[in-house]
Amino acid sequence: MDKKRAIQALMIAFTVITLIGCQSGSQNQGGAEDSPSTSAASSPAAGANPSSSRPALQRRSEAPAQAAPVTQTITVPAGTEIHIRLSSGISSATASSGNGFQGSLTEPLVVNGVTVAARGSVVNGQVTSAVSSGRLKRPAELSLVLTSITPEGGQQTPISTHTWSVSGKSHKKRDIVMIGGGTGLGAAIGAIAGGGKGAAIGGLVGAAAGTGGAYATGKKEIELPAEARLTFRLSSAAAFTVMKAG
Repeated sequence: MDKKRAIQALMIAFTVITLIGCQSGSQNQGGAEDSPSTSAASSPAAGANPSSSRPALQRRSEAPAQAAPVTQTITVPAGTEIHIRLSSGISSATASSGNGFQGSLTEPLVVNGVTVAARGSVVNGQVTSAVSSGRLKRPAELSLVLTSITPEGGQQTPISTHTWSVSGKSHKKRDIVMIGGGTGLGAAIGAIAGGGKGAAIGGLVGAAAGTGGAYATGKKEIELPAEARLTFRLSSAAAFTVMKAG
């Protein structure tokens, strides 16, 4: 009887030990299973930074780019006035037909509220005629035209203008008066010297002196100094290419 009870006690103890071992094993498995879930739970937090940065990157990429400038052709009608300032002087005494000259706009060229060429834009021109003042009777002449305008930051545009010209006043009458006056003065000097033959000699001397005076003072050139302001008119319409924001 005692032996039987001892065997039962051993079986009970073995059963208890076995149950305790199974419980501890299940707890360890539960802990092992929990760790992946924990890491899985933490992984979204770790991945939160990339997802949160994507909108910022997307916003930067979606920022509107500046529109490229586009060109526009504007026609300046014939008859439009062009006001310029010469960069250097021009003289009828030294200029020749075909010589070029340069200047700048003193007023902007505007069409329908659009500035085609701003003040200060480069202007090119050409001498079409230059006549030096002749001795005794021939007045000086000077004729100019504009050939192109280069807007600041733009391209050179050819233009055609009416001729700007000026002629010196004829000094023929003035020369005659000076020659005649010289003759009279010479005759008076001759008369004072002794009359007769002296008067004739004095008249010749006076005439020579009068002619010499006209020769020396009668040559009047046309001089356009640097910074001189001139106004031209377009003889035909001119097309300008203007840059504007897109």
